[in-house]
This record gives sequence, structure tokens and C-alpha cells, in this order.
Amino acid sequence: MKDISKVQQPSFKEALRFWFKLGWISFGGTAGHIAIMHNYLVDKKKWISNSRFLHALSHCMILPGPEAQQLAIYIGWQLHGKKGGLVAGILFVLPSMFILLGLSIVYVLFGNLPFISAMFNGLKPAVIALIIMALFKVAQKALRGPLHFAVAAAAFACMLFFNVSLLLIMAGAIILAFIISYLHPSLFHHKKAAEAIEDEHGYYINKYSTKPQTGFKIKPILKLIGVALFLWLIPFVFFNLFTDDVHFWDSLSLFFTKTAFVTIGGSYTVIPYVAQFSVSKLNWLTNLQMTDGFALAETTPGPLIIVLAFVGFMAGYNHFNGSLLMGTIGLLASTFYTFLPCFLFVFAGAPVVEKTQDNPLVEGILGLITAVVVGAILNLTLFLGKNVIFPGGVEIKSLDLISLTWIIVSLVLIKKFRMNVIYLVGLSVLFGLAHYAIANIHGRIL
Repeated sequence: MKDISKVQQPSFKEALRFWFKLGWISFGGTAGHIAIMHNYLVDKKKWISNSRFLHALSHCMILPGPEAQQLAIYIGWQLHGKKGGLVAGILFVLPSMFILLGLSIVYVLFGNLPFISAMFNGLKPAVIALIIMALFKVAQKALRGPLHFAVAAAAFACMLFFNVSLLLIMAGAIILAFIISYLHPSLFHHKKAAEAIEDEHGYYINKYSTKPQTGFKIKPILKLIGVALFLWLIPFVFFNLFTDDVHFWDSLSLFFTKTAFVTIGGSYTVIPYVAQFSVSKLNWLTNLQMTDGFALAETTPGPLIIVLAFVGFMAGYNHFNGSLLMGTIGLLASTFYTFLPCFLFVFAGAPVVEKTQDNPLVEGILGLITAVVVGAILNLTLFLGKNVIFPGGVEIKSLDLISLTWIIVSLVLIKKFRMNVIYLVGLSVLFGLAHYAIANIHGRIL
């Protein structure tokens, strides 16, 4: 069918304005990001049809990295080629990076002040509530039968009791998918919702549009890999020429590069992996600092995976004895190495992934990987939650009833009253300050 559309291609300047705006208003995590893009790009501007939007989103779920940012890169690429994809992806992250840098500096300089600590004490229970809600939302969509429930439970047990890395668990899920597809493929079958009928020709990009650069073409992919490798090496040269502890920076760069390749499933998948290694093995920051970083990331726009930038900041800051400069370099390096592969995955991988559409084996693999994500989120909930509810150790006498109560209140506000994340964050900060003030007054009276 001919590529006919009633909507003209948006100008690059018009798209640029939207991507810039998106970087500053994209609160609410992945669901919030997708909702904003869908409302503007599909409903308001009709730059892309609903079917192609969901089609692109499903591809981004396959790729490692934050799917909302990769969706922006993907749509930017479809609208204006690689130039559009670069602008969309960079502007999606840049505002949150600068905001988090400012918050990180405030955190290390004034975090020990009572009122600052009180603010974070109010935020932490709300963060746990947000993770719990994410767990239920993902589980409802991902666990479609006994097989998926079993894989999620096994993934959770492996991470909690045996400290197995997420990468190994995902590899095991892929192997299991191959075995099941050969022995019992019917286990993968599930009912699909009927597709909504819409006027595809009322959109600039629709299901009849010619897909750019589909299929596997070795020369363009090798060129992209070469460019990405060149960019990847630039910070190494800087570290070797201008820093003292080259080993630390090499370790940080390699760690966040590796992290970027195991983030299938989005931010909630990578955070347990980063928390496990940066806290328990690398000793870059403490468990409570990791929870504080998660709370900081919740207050910024952009992808939640930006919490990795905070980890990089704390790693540089702590390793170099409280140096704000080294902390800033750590934040910039961790951001660079976390998000650089995202552009490579979309530009090189998306055309290839499109050819796997409706492939039963690929759908089966994705289903098991998503089940692993559920187990990872549950593990994250316990990993962070136990330090909020039991700050003095997991025993009844150290139970923090105030934090437990605010977790429940936050869940009610999110679930029943559908409170916006920004409002919940603000209310939680006020709750923390109010609790501190009341406790302080009570202490003076006594």
C-alpha cells in the first residue's frame, strides 16, 4: 500500500521544542514518560499512530536500557533520522542529570543537617511505596501463567538467597525459553487483546509507512559500532592524562558500561544489580546512601535509571575523600557510560529487531525475561525496604512504625486517589519535616 498520510512531517525545530520540553516535565517514571509522549505525539500532534507507537515500545522493551528514553530515540529517529534520535535521547536525560548533580552536592554538603535528614526520612517510605506499586503493575502484565510465576519466584530466590547475578539469571531464562520452545511450545501461548481500529492515514508515521533501514546490514552496523567505540575510549584518555587514580576510573567506567548491557527490563531491573555491587562489593556508598539516591532520582524528571549518576557521584566523592570535583566527574562518567550504549542499541538494533515481529520464540524469551524483572523488583523492594522499616536491624524492637505507616498511606494515595508522583514527593517531604518538628518539640517538653 502506498505511504499516504494526511499529516505533514513535523519540522526539526518543532520536534526539538518538544524533546526539550519533555526532558523537564517527564516525571512519574516509565509509565509517566510513555503517557506524556503518547498524549502529545499520538493524540495531539498525530506524528505517529497508536499501532506504530506500541510497536516501537515493544522493540525498546527488548533492548537493554531505559525503554522510555529509547522510545524517544526511536521516534526521533523515525521522524528525522539519526539527528532526530540523538537530540531526543540526549534531551531526555540532560535536564535530570544537571538537577541530580545539584541535589547530590546539596546532599553531601548538608545531608547531615537535621532538617535535610528529616526530608529524606519522609521521602524514603514513599519511595518504597512507589517500588511496590511498580511491582504490582509489572507483575499483572508479566505473569500470565504458572511458567511465568515459577520463573519470577526462581529469579527472586536466586538473587536473595544465593546472590546470583541478574545477567546469569537472564541467561538462564533465555536457555529455558529455547528448551520449552522445543519440548512444549504451548506453554508460551496466551490470549492477545484485539487491536483497536483506527484511521492509520491520519498520522505521519503509520503502519503503512516505509520502515527505515530494516534488516541486517553489516556495513552500517560496523560503522555505528566504530563510532560508539571511539566515543567510549575518549574518557579513558582523559583519565589517563589528567587523573591520579587511573585504576579507580577504569573500574568505574567498565562497571557502568557493563551495567548498560544488562538493563533489559528498564530501571527497576538494573537498580538491584547496581545496588548489590556498588554497596556490597565495591563499597562505593552505603545502603542508606543508595536509598537516598533512589529518593533523589524520584524527585527529578527523566528516567529513574539516572540514580546511577548519583552512584557515580558518591563513588568519586567518597574515593577521593570528599572531593566535589571528583564526585562531579564520577557523575558525568557514569551518565556517559550508562546512556551511550542506548543510542547504539536503537540505531543498530531496532532495524534488525523489526524483523523478529510475531516470532513465537522471541515472544517466549521476552515473556520469561519480563518474569525475571518481577523477581528483581521484589528483591529490590526487600533490599531497600528493610533499611527503612527496620533501621536498626530486622527485629521487632527496631521496627519504625512511622515509616511503615507512611508506606501504607503512600500506597493508599497512589492506588485509591491516583496521586501524582510529584505531589506525593512534596507531601512526603512535608511529612518528614513535620515529624521532625513534632519529635523535636516533644523532646524539649520531656
